Amino acid sequence: MAPVIKLNSGYDMPQVGFGLWKVDNAVASDVVYNAIKQGYRLFDGACDYGNEVECGKGVARAIAEGIVKREELFIVSKLWNTFHEGHQVEPIVRKQLADWGIDYFDLYLIHFPVALKYVDPAVRYPPGWHYEGDKIVRSNASIQETWTAFESLVEKKLTKSIGVSNFQAQLIYDLLRYAKIPPATLQIEHHPYLVQQELLNLCKAEGIAVTAYSSFGPASFLEFNMQHAVKLTPLIEDETIKSIAAKYGKNPSQVLLRWATQRGLAVIPKTTRPQLMAENFSHVEFDLSEEDIATISGFNRNIRFNQPSNYFPTELLWIFG
Repeated sequence: MAPVIKLNSGYDMPQVGFGLWKVDNAVASDVVYNAIKQGYRLFDGACDYGNEVECGKGVARAIAEGIVKREELFIVSKLWNTFHEGHQVEPIVRKQLADWGIDYFDLYLIHFPVALKYVDPAVRYPPGWHYEGDKIVRSNASIQETWTAFESLVEKKLTKSIGVSNFQAQLIYDLLRYAKIPPATLQIEHHPYLVQQELLNLCKAEGIAVTAYSSFGPASFLEFNMQHAVKLTPLIEDETIKSIAAKYGKNPSQVLLRWATQRGLAVIPKTTRPQLMAENFSHVEFDLSEEDIATISGFNRNIRFNQPSNYFPTELLWIFG
């Protein structure tokens, strides 16, 4: 089993999970089922991924076959931007739970710190970034309004823990001023090209666990033809990373994951290949030297890939400005 991180909510979160972004609907059920068989217990989903029904079927199959019990799993989902108004939160959470076929989430996150105009799920689901056509319309819902609704989810036992994703330091400090329940986790893009050490320092000081996504850097974004991703050397092909991996008898992806987990972060890699599933899951079985950790951290260029302006033209969503 993977090591765990004790959350400020009192629950244990597996340090090594399985990410569900871009897992195709046609294979999502089998992928989740096979990942459970490989030992994964944390699954990181979201409304926006559009595959929660299929992922839930994989979970149901594993439970039905006695491979795992629901209480042994740690299922994560996220609130999409179009449902930030307080009265919209609980209904969409209940829909997502129904899609998964479960009674509660172990962790529920605000996906992005931006509120967009409501789109009825009956009209379009998942809603995406645009209200209609290429039109982006923001909502007036504040993070405080959304977080208050999140706290009620805990009270109603719809989720055990709550957290945030893609938040920056100032917004976290503001949230902590009024939160009755502090965020248990922060999920961020984190890889050697984007270390965000000051943000990590903040979370450590405030007792907020950090989950890294896109641990392999530009690899997840090449299909979107992002020019800054295309121009960079893929981290798993970098000669320095490959040299470090050879020294430990590991592959580059295991080194990149261990660089994160050895520094206390959780990771959520994904793959549809069973051999890579096993290798990613077992990456915690060795330790990097402090010198090698420092070398990898030295790759930092503050290069971010996962922001709206990298996917489509917009002057209205500078979330990370």
